Amino acid sequence: MQITTIRTHKITVADTDLFAVLDAYVPRLAEQTVLAITSKIVSICQGHVVRVEGADKQQVIEREADLFLPPDENRYHVTLTIKENVLIPNAGLDESNSDHHYVLWPQNAQATANAIRSYLCRRDGRRMLGVLITDSKTTPLRWGVTGVAVAHSGFGALNDYVGREDIFGRPLRMTKVNVADGLAAAAVLVMGEGDEQTPLAVLRDLPFVRFQDRDPTAEELASLQIAIEDDLYAPLLKSVAWRAGGGDQ
Repeated sequence: MQITTIRTHKITVADTDLFAVLDAYVPRLAEQTVLAITSKIVSICQGHVVRVEGADKQQVIEREADLFLPPDENRYHVTLTIKENVLIPNAGLDESNSDHHYVLWPQNAQATANAIRSYLCRRDGRRMLGVLITDSKTTPLRWGVTGVAVAHSGFGALNDYVGREDIFGRPLRMTKVNVADGLAAAAVLVMGEGDEQTPLAVLRDLPFVRFQDRDPTAEELASLQIAIEDDLYAPLLKSVAWRAGGGDQ
């Protein structure tokens, strides 16, 4: 796998056309490559931001979250949330590199990823291009943030090993590889978290990625999610009193 980051100007709320940003910086893409885009610049171009001055940050977080735990329940006074089946602090709200705005998760990120893939395929005369909208999140019991896929299009997000044998002939019963999150983690690592100013990256030489000349189906998207009661970590997730936020309404 090769990852090439793309440096842009400072994306601010004055940028309202994401496709103009892509045209300005993304070169003509080869078949079977993936373009990674930080969710932040998607949201900024959508205008899905809240000016810091005059805003109640906690109210914004609770409005955006599907489920949340009050911030006074942890030592760091951070609101733990579940948003779109991702366990993430503050419902993804971000203040870094945002020029005095709270940047929220993109509105209808999946439709946006689909639209970007379709646009780039038409623009570049390609059939097999992937698009990945990324963000960063923490992992329980581990320091540091890693990338996570907010939305994807143009490739299979899961590689299912169930029923295949390992090198000693033992059948695999549960193993599925999350390709979308793996690519997101790699892309976010290279794009950086500070002042790198590289919110785009091109991923190529991806023999483990199954490209598709279409958007993911509803069934494929549903297969990425696990209900809390069915999750391996259900004993932990169900042991706290989650409160309903505005995101699931």
